[in-house]
Amino acid sequence: MSESLQSAIAIVTGASSGIGEATATRLVDEGAAVVLVGRRRDRLEALATSIDARSGRALVVEADIARAQAAADVVDTTIAHFGRIDILVNAAGVMLNGDSLRARLDEWDQMVDVNLKGLMYMTKAALPHLLEAPRSSSRRVADVINVSSVAGRAAAPTVAIYNATKFGVTAATESWRQEYARSGIRFSVIEPGAVETELFGHQQQHAQDIEAERFAGVERLLPEDIADAAAYIATSPRRRAVNEVVVRPTDQAA
Repeated sequence: MSESLQSAIAIVTGASSGIGEATATRLVDEGAAVVLVGRRRDRLEALATSIDARSGRALVVEADIARAQAAADVVDTTIAHFGRIDILVNAAGVMLNGDSLRARLDEWDQMVDVNLKGLMYMTKAALPHLLEAPRSSSRRVADVINVSSVAGRAAAPTVAIYNATKFGVTAATESWRQEYARSGIRFSVIEPGAVETELFGHQQQHAQDIEAERFAGVERLLPEDIADAAAYIATSPRRRAVNEVVVRPTDQAA
């Protein structure tokens, strides 16, 4: 039996598109109020309008979470508006894969900054409030849900830095899970395979060609498929912690 999120407050990063957008929408469907975090305000506001039209509650916070102070400000704004944080979904991410000789260092930096540092900054800022949440919630638990990738399980050519960030996300999540297992916070990681999102179009053409060949004939996942996994984690009864979820397209071999 699933638990209602009726009184829960969820922060979702990367909410302007893809998995973040789908997850925010799904958590609203489960009863949560959501804080929509991203850099594209127009998209966040469009999503908030859609949520409002369905009688949901959403707060837009435009922020570049790759900056520690910006991440802290997101948390402060959430507390000022809603008074608590019950769920943190770290879904923001960039994938700028390609030939390492031709890759730009600033693109590598961007992957590290968003995929790993942004997640780290958001988690650090939210932790004090997440520790408090179980004491004043009927759920008696808080959740941190980190979106990693199957690229955090196995390395591949032209994916070195993306691999490094996603291996880091998976490892950090497990370490935090162990650290806070007795504190009422569940740390979970979702590792999707190929999902139909904007990420693939941001790579070098060389990498896009490799991906097109690799996934030829594969029906890719939709962002809603990953949102379903996040909702399953968040609505699980307190006794059940879903530590790791791997979701691949049926046709994807590796």
